[in-house]
Amino acid sequence: MASHADEATAWLSDKARPMADALAPLVEVNSYTENPEGGRKVGALVRSLFAGTGAETFVRPSERFADHLVFRSRVELPNRGAVALVGHLDTVFAPGAFEGYRSDGVFGRGPGVLDMKGGLVVMAYALKALAATGGLDAIVPVRVVVVSDEEVGSPEGQGVIAAAITGSSVCLVFEAGRAADAIITRRKGTGGMTAIAHGRAAHAGNAHPDGANALWAIARFVDGVQRLTAYDRGVTVNVGRLNGGDSKNTVPDHAEAQLDLRFRTRVDGEQLVAAIRRVADDAAASVSGTRIELLGGLARLPLERTEASARLCADYAACALAHGLGGGEAELVGGGSDASTAAGLGIPAIDGLGPRGAGFHTKDEHIELASLVPKAQALARFLAQRAFPPPRPP
Repeated sequence: MASHADEATAWLSDKARPMADALAPLVEVNSYTENPEGGRKVGALVRSLFAGTGAETFVRPSERFADHLVFRSRVELPNRGAVALVGHLDTVFAPGAFEGYRSDGVFGRGPGVLDMKGGLVVMAYALKALAATGGLDAIVPVRVVVVSDEEVGSPEGQGVIAAAITGSSVCLVFEAGRAADAIITRRKGTGGMTAIAHGRAAHAGNAHPDGANALWAIARFVDGVQRLTAYDRGVTVNVGRLNGGDSKNTVPDHAEAQLDLRFRTRVDGEQLVAAIRRVADDAAASVSGTRIELLGGLARLPLERTEASARLCADYAACALAHGLGGGEAELVGGGSDASTAAGLGIPAIDGLGPRGAGFHTKDEHIELASLVPKAQALARFLAQRAFPPPRPP
């Protein structure tokens, strides 16, 4: 007798065209993070996409972004043992920067097609397959979260995710699929800080000694924090923006530097922020009459590989291999994602499970359309086997 997993994956076998057709309208609508109107339109399409899964929909309104979405199967059951699936609907492309969906039958191209509207289609169709071949309620509870602010660090989304999935047994994130379908088990943590130097203005010709040069203080700060980068430990500091002063003949009383932080472990991140604070104090002390104010800090904790996440990776890889996909682990990834939010809750998490492609965050963003079905089949098999593990060989 065919298992629920076999029936669900067989149901998906001829769904390449419907999946591609479902993806196109999601990509056609601009859902830049700071474009909530477009995000709400995509959110409505996502709700329609998940309508055939049997999961109940919950909307989490936002005043700043598009609404966040939560889908839950077996609503009456607690999260304990549930499988969490996480994604986002926002993209990095402002209206007019990169628009529309194009397909030549091999590749699908457009903003967010890989990062990560393709992943939303994979999640939805896996759940549709399970619902159509025995009912989604026949497997473990599933908690799906689709946030609308991931590309800016999920300032609201982190709370939405925590409320929806706390207590889940595992979390799978359907960000952009990597080459050879490599599964992400490690991501760097991210942070952002702004250093604001305060000084004292004075005429550069008539009263230069009376001034306190904020730009000089921030220059010393920039030199100091850049030196905190340690490639051997995976710690980087990047001062990506600098401004200050009013005119060349005025001692500047203000200056500002914006920093990007990346780190492999929580401890490294905490130590990095502490070191930046020391550099700020030293830089201000070296320029009499100035002070440096620091805003921000750690944004996302890293996704660290654990024994539990390694087992999860192996379990999922077996399902991927069963459908002709790769199952290796990816190298350490520098960019953050909501997988880190799940890991911070103590939930084993893996990432990069969306359709295979390349060029995310560029105007060459594309997916391999042929990877949509096997990616959905791998997820459907994984979910079905969480409730009905395959028999062990004698």
